[in-house]
Amino acid sequence: MVGKFAKSKAGHDKNQIYVILKEDAEYVYLVDGKLKTIEKPKKKKKKHIQIILKEDENVSKKLKQDEMLINEEIKVAIKRAFDGK
Repeated sequence: MVGKFAKSKAGHDKNQIYVILKEDAEYVYLVDGKLKTIEKPKKKKKKHIQIILKEDENVSKKLKQDEMLINEEIKVAIKRAFDGK
């Protein structure tokens, strides 16, 4: 799931779009490049997100290869994929 987009289904951030930064057995760590940065991702239970079957190739590739990624790239990827949504 790392590198895919996800939409929050519950909580004060309901309907917010994120990129999945990493995951473990029960949680995913989400970033949006603005409030939830790479340095301080949002920890959310998997049952509270909806996976979106889109991904930004550049962001996904960098995450999977452990390359350096900056918050601006996350913001641009979300904006490009969901412009106006």
